Amino acid sequence: MTEANTLLLPRRNENPEFGSGSVYFVGNATVLIRYAGFTILTDPNFLHAGDHVHLGYGLTSTRRTNPAVEIEELPPLDFVMLSHLHGDHFDRVAERKLNKAIPIISTRHATSYLEKVGFTRTHALETWEPIEVRKGGATLRLTAMPGTHGPGPLGAVLPPVMGSMLDFGDEEGGTHLRMYISGDTLIHERLREIPRRFPDVDLALLHLGGTRVLGIMVTMDAEQGVEAMRIVDPRTAIPIHYNDYEAFKSPLEDFKQIVSEAGLQDRVHYLSHGDTYEFEIPGAGN
Repeated sequence: MTEANTLLLPRRNENPEFGSGSVYFVGNATVLIRYAGFTILTDPNFLHAGDHVHLGYGLTSTRRTNPAVEIEELPPLDFVMLSHLHGDHFDRVAERKLNKAIPIISTRHATSYLEKVGFTRTHALETWEPIEVRKGGATLRLTAMPGTHGPGPLGAVLPPVMGSMLDFGDEEGGTHLRMYISGDTLIHERLREIPRRFPDVDLALLHLGGTRVLGIMVTMDAEQGVEAMRIVDPRTAIPIHYNDYEAFKSPLEDFKQIVSEAGLQDRVHYLSHGDTYEFEIPGAGN
C-alpha cells in the first residue's frame, strides 16, 4: 500500500483488545466508536436544539435535539470520519473547536474545504479506495463505500457522500470486526456491490430519517433502511440520524414497525442519544 494510503497513529497500543468494543450515540450521525484501541468520531455535529444548519442554496433546517455530550467532553480521538460536508455532519462547532491537527478521512469535496479552514491532516478517498490506519498492534482498513445523497439532478447539486467499511484487524492481517456505516445515501444499484466485495458484515450503522429537501427524499426512510439491511446483510444494525432535524420526515417508529413486519427485529439494536451499544467478538480476545 502506498504511503499516501497509510495513516500511522503515534499513540501506544501494544496489546489491543479485540474481544469487545462499543458505539456511543451522541446524536444525529455522530457516534463514538471504541474498538481495538481506536477511538473514532463520526460526522461531528454538536449544535443544540433551536440552532440552524445551512444545507446550501439558501435552505436551512432547525435542530430539534441536543447532543448527548459537548465537544469539549470527548475523549482523546484518533481520527474523525466524515461522510460528507453538510452542516448537520460537520458544523461550525466542530470547525471551531476540533484540533486542527486531528486526522480527518472524507471525500475530496470535504477535505478541500477542511484544508482551507486550517485542518492539516486530511485524507480524501474515492469510492472503493482504502486507507490503512495503524495503531500499535492493531490495523484498520477503512474503505470508502458508494453513496448517493439525492436522485437524478438533485444528486448533482448535493455534496458527494461516502459510506465507510471498517475492517479492524491485527498485525497478522486477520479481521476481527467488519463495520459498515452507510453515510447519507439512498438505495441505489451500487450498494448491491457491497456484499459481493465485503460479505459477513458484523455491525451496520444506518443513516435514516427520510430527509426531504424541496419535498424530495435525500436520505433513507424506514422502507429503504430495511432494504439496506437486506442488501448489506449485517448481523446487527443500528439506526442513527433519525430525529434530529426538522427536515427528517421518517420517524424511528416507522422503521421499528417495518423491521418487525419483516421479521428482522432480532437483528436491530436501537439507541437513544447518550446510549452505548457494547458488543463482544467471540474468540477475538487478546
